[in-house]
Formats: sequence, structure tokens, C-alpha cells
Amino acid sequence: MLRMGRLAEAWIAPPALRELRELIRYRAKLVHLRTSCKAQVHAVLAKEGVTVPMTDLFGVAGQVLLDSCGLADAYAVRVESLRDLIEILEREIGMLQGRVDTWLADDAGFHAVQSIPGVGPVLGAIFVAEIGDVTRFRTAHHLASWAGLTPSHHESDTTVHRGHITKQGSRLVRWAAVEAVQHQRGPTPIRAHHHRVADRRGKNIGRVAAARKIVTLVYYGLRDGNIRCLANAET
Repeated sequence: MLRMGRLAEAWIAPPALRELRELIRYRAKLVHLRTSCKAQVHAVLAKEGVTVPMTDLFGVAGQVLLDSCGLADAYAVRVESLRDLIEILEREIGMLQGRVDTWLADDAGFHAVQSIPGVGPVLGAIFVAEIGDVTRFRTAHHLASWAGLTPSHHESDTTVHRGHITKQGSRLVRWAAVEAVQHQRGPTPIRAHHHRVADRRGKNIGRVAAARKIVTLVYYGLRDGNIRCLANAET
């Protein structure tokens, strides 16, 4: 089977890429912890019946509210501790993002994928680090399949059934693609595709279809250092 090319090859990321992945995955862990801390602050305020009128409790107005909401002693101690943790986490997250940005400053693929609507430096770095050498995928469809964004396929005799997406491969790439769909602003082609599929098949399928389209654009951005369809649309 090896002689006939029927065995799939394994790909091991080089040491430099493994280091970059370590930074990016650690950053993702810290963001998750920060989100958990913020959710706990909201939960404590809800216990004490404190109304939060602003959309961002941790912005300037939110900080004023937290300073003056008059919580009972035990709740105040917990909120103050959580605020300290959030401040530390934000500092460490910023430090890690600075290191990643410096690491990828001269990476053409990193800059190319940021031309995709909804993809910024954070999501762009995830795509670059987690995918690695994109030429190991023959087509964009192969990359989407590796990311677990293609439907499962069950076939028996003449019957073919397509189920939910496989969710195999990199969970972080899959999350980044879906997150980019959520960040669409204005009448972008990806947003239009999202709503077009959602109207026929439902919101979840529409979101996955748009995420698959983003991964397709990421493939060409990493492979070519630019995304011609987006460049042509701008001109």
C-alpha cells in the first residue's frame, strides 16, 4: 500500500512552528480564563440584584458601577479579586499577542488572511500557526475536511447519507472560522452567503457554510500570499 501511495502521510510541524502554536494556544487558554472571570462578576451582581445598564461591564462606565454598587462584604471581596485577576490576564494576553505579532511581522500569509472580512491579527495568527504548511493540502476542500467543516458521509450500496460536520482536526481553526463569520460587518459576500444558506437550511448550517468559505479563502491566502478574488473586488 505504501508503494502504491495509498497510505496517508503524517506531517510533523517544525520546531519553530510548534513554539508559535504554544504561544497562540496559551493565549487562547488565558482568554478563556478571562471570559470565565467576567462571567463570574456578572453572576455575583445578579445575586445581589445589581442592574447592569451598559453593554460592557468592564469598560469605563462599568468600572464606575463596580466601584460604587455597594455589595455585601463577601461579594465585594470576590468581585475585587476577580477584577484583579482580569487585569493580570489582560496584561499577559497583550504580552503574548505582541510576541505573536512580532513573530509573524514578515509572514505574507499572515497579512493576506487579514484581508478576509472578519479576520484580524488574532484569528489570522491562529490560522497560520494551526494550519502550518498549507501546501500539504492539495485543495481548499482538503483543508476544510481536515478542519472538520465538511459533512460526514455514510454510504451503503446505492444509499448515500450526509450527516453533521465531522468536527475532526483542529478545534481552534474551526472556532476561528466560525468566529470570523460572527465578526462580519456590512454587506460582505461571506455574510450574504451565510444568510442565503441559513434561509434555506437553518442558522447553524448557514454559519458552517460561511465558515467553510472563510477556510477556503484562508487556503489561497496562505498558499499565494494574497487572495485574488478579494483584491479584484476592491479594484
